[in-house]
Amino acid sequence: MPSAEPTGERVRLPRAAGPQPAASAAAADPAAPSADGSDPAGAAGGRGAGRGGGGPAPLGRFLAKAAAVTAGLTAAGAVFGLVRDQTIAHLFGAGHDSDAFLIAWTVPEMASTLLIEDAMALLMVPAFSHALARRAASRAGLTRKQARSQDPVRLLVGATLPRLAVFLAAVASLLVLAAPLVVSVLAPGLPDPELAVQCTRMTALTVLTFGVAGYFSAALRAHRSFLPPAAIYVSYNVGIIGTMVVLHALWGVRAAAAGVAVGGALMVLVQLPAFIRNVGFGPNRVKAATRSQRDRDRPTLIAFGLIAPVIFFAVFRQSQVLVERFLAASLPPGAISHLNYAQKVAQMPMVLSLMICTVTFPVVAQAMAGGEREKARRRVEQDLALASLAVLMGTALVIGYAPQIIQVLFERGAFTHLDTVATASVMRVYGLGLLGHCLVGALSRPFFSTDRPTWFPALAMGAGLLVNIVAGAFAVGWWGTYGIAAANAAGITTTAVLLLTGLGSRIVPIQLRRVAVSIGRLAVAALAACGTGWIAGPMIPDPLLSAALGCLLVPAMFGATGMAMRALEITALPEQISQLTSQLTQRFRHAR
Repeated sequence: MPSAEPTGERVRLPRAAGPQPAASAAAADPAAPSADGSDPAGAAGGRGAGRGGGGPAPLGRFLAKAAAVTAGLTAAGAVFGLVRDQTIAHLFGAGHDSDAFLIAWTVPEMASTLLIEDAMALLMVPAFSHALARRAASRAGLTRKQARSQDPVRLLVGATLPRLAVFLAAVASLLVLAAPLVVSVLAPGLPDPELAVQCTRMTALTVLTFGVAGYFSAALRAHRSFLPPAAIYVSYNVGIIGTMVVLHALWGVRAAAAGVAVGGALMVLVQLPAFIRNVGFGPNRVKAATRSQRDRDRPTLIAFGLIAPVIFFAVFRQSQVLVERFLAASLPPGAISHLNYAQKVAQMPMVLSLMICTVTFPVVAQAMAGGEREKARRRVEQDLALASLAVLMGTALVIGYAPQIIQVLFERGAFTHLDTVATASVMRVYGLGLLGHCLVGALSRPFFSTDRPTWFPALAMGAGLLVNIVAGAFAVGWWGTYGIAAANAAGITTTAVLLLTGLGSRIVPIQLRRVAVSIGRLAVAALAACGTGWIAGPMIPDPLLSAALGCLLVPAMFGATGMAMRALEITALPEQISQLTSQLTQRFRHAR
């Protein structure tokens, strides 16, 4: 696979090139103030420092706008994801057919983690950020034609994208041919594997489409274009839903697998115009640059030592799903489906909580590349606080109202009330690990924002995976799906603790005690809100009304408990919401 860095050395932000013009500095630094005087970085700005660092700084206009866009489209993607899962449950229930599809779905789930969410983003966002900085520093004195032919960003694309596409196409072809072996490894206890094999051959195509989509997303985010990358999961789920609705009567559950392939293609197409407009496909005439210039500015991804830590981290992280389905394959039919539905719903708070970290990752990468560790520290601490607040409040709702949520979302068609009870119970166990999942997602980004690779996240993830495997193998015989979910929570929590304790001493000097106390207070607030929901939920017979009231009761209890304990993240929320509203109002008035 091509590399984001030149072989033998990392791309570094030139810091001794002398003062830059204002326009160049702004282009080189995604966190730099914009022309209207706003501070996109927010966390390191004077407003945050003016409070003595005692409270979370405002996001700034750019990050607030980017976060709002990402939030809206992420929420839309999550809603369409729920509709997708509802459609699968309605059409195929929780039995042999749905289990066969979910085994095949393991391939795109692994590909999504490697090629969109983790490895590709962690490799390519810093690479494009550094290339943008080099572009800003090297354009002085060049003609437009020379600047275009020697553009580090275009050279990066020309060197990496074609190789990546060829490599991923080869891997996808290999998976299509080896589908029987893949299914036998993923689910050795499956009674009739043929349907799973057929579905796997269709879902294997996502290895290519997800890889290209992830590459486009990383490039666009580094260019501060967040709308198309945030829309990919909307298009993906629309493709799956539409294909299932049209073809399920003819193809059965194979229609869902075909929909995954269609959705992967849509993820590429929805970003293609923005990628062409903002990035391009490489210089027309690379030979216009000198050989030394091309060697310096055209990094490759072949240096295994540079990409191995990211790859192993992503593989170990996604292997938790492999462990679950491997252990559940020998359980009664429907076990894999119950685990899948429970996990998909339970992880929604985690996905939404990581929106801020997704938006600010280029800011952290740029700060680390420029040696601004204090700026990176404040940004990381604020991200951890906001992400923890969101995920813990969501966890309280997911655990407290699990039966009502599952009944409202899935109990219709082939999905019975017994399936609801089993799925809700598993989801409550999964909820214990949501904070760990969120922290792992948030903490991994600064680890991979440095100018040299680090193996610590991969080792921490490996330790958590080992806990997951050992605990799951022991617990599945006693508690079945509940044991598998508990092992998942234990493993990811182990990784989160290791990453949190290791970040300050290795990468960003976060104040570990303050972060831990902050998360602890939020956890107490979540516990109180969860208990309230658990007790109040069954008091209202109608599940939809009960869940709707829970969406009001749980946040209210969470906020009241947090205010009583003086949790800074909660007490500062009214001010932050007021500032954000004021900024958006000003922008709206200016637009009119």
